[in-house]
Amino acid sequence: VQLQASGGGLVQAGDSLRLSCSASGRIFSNNGMGWFRQAPGKEREFVAGISWSGGTTGYADSVKGRFTISRDGAKNVVSLQMNSLKPEDTAVYYCAGARRAVWSISDYDYNYWGQGTLVTVSS
Repeated sequence: VQLQASGGGLVQAGDSLRLSCSASGRIFSNNGMGWFRQAPGKEREFVAGISWSGGTTGYADSVKGRFTISRDGAKNVVSLQMNSLKPEDTAVYYCAGARRAVWSISDYDYNYWGQGTLVTVSS
């Protein structure tokens, strides 16, 4: 069981980044997936989630309209397209596999976690 996040980097405000999370088949096919982030000195927070089928998605209010989560079943990849980035989006971003087929805003409902990828947005 493995999740591998990538795509982070240093960008300027207003730029875009695309994060990817490669998942092993066992936890990808039947599980909801989510992206969380943790900024320095802050608690980890929900960013976006997607159901096992990709049929339903959800977003934190702070990223709604700017971020888009998607999944590619053929490649076992979950992506987070981040547009119009702001300095307050600076954080380590984690992908996570849910315990169930649906996504959740609570990190308690995820039992698989990737190693995190750092996103830094300069003003």
